[in-house]
Amino acid sequence: MCDTCGCGDPEVVPVEIQQNILAENDRVAGHNREHFEAGGVVAINLMGSPGSGKTALLEATARAVAGRYRLAGVSGDLATERDADRLSAAGIESRAITTGTACHLDARLVHHALHEMPDWGNADFFFIENVGNLVCPSIYDLGEKACVVALSVTEGDDKPLKYPVMFRDADLVVLTKMDLLPHLPDFSVERFEDALARVMPEPKCLHVSALTGEGMGEWIDWLSRCGAAVPHS
Repeated sequence: MCDTCGCGDPEVVPVEIQQNILAENDRVAGHNREHFEAGGVVAINLMGSPGSGKTALLEATARAVAGRYRLAGVSGDLATERDADRLSAAGIESRAITTGTACHLDARLVHHALHEMPDWGNADFFFIENVGNLVCPSIYDLGEKACVVALSVTEGDDKPLKYPVMFRDADLVVLTKMDLLPHLPDFSVERFEDALARVMPEPKCLHVSALTGEGMGEWIDWLSRCGAAVPHS
């Protein structure tokens, strides 16, 4: 599936090689973090499945903070620049990162993108919209300040139990597309929150609809708290 992380197949990527890959990634991630911190930019690694609503959440974020915060970011996908184009149209300085076959972004790809975005340092928040995947992205440090997982109500309430690593290491989970909840009788918010509590040491979850605006105030408040301790240069 993925020719850089191996997707857990030791026949394709032996453990010692994977460890070397991760060590180099961590080195570059540290360099990215130095860039972000020096510029007073809050970097958010936004992860989630394809169709979880990551791009829509960022579009709604841009509308909600217009005139208050400056936003920039990159959007990762195997192919096309469609999501990055959507972010640009929403007023977010953005660039696409197309990975070809890799099912995640790594620190090196983000580093290269930063050097191709001369104005990213003027942003207050830099969003790294990761490739749609609930497995591999959680392994790679990108130099971010916080990791956010977006999960839509259409994906089922058992996902934290099925993909515990992604949720365990998140700083925040955003349950998206809440406007569709009345049409999904099999989805239980209570079951979802119970599943999340079983895998996330300190469960933190917001219920959001990018369409209706539900929960967007709480999401912006959370972002503001992330940025409060980061002086902008």
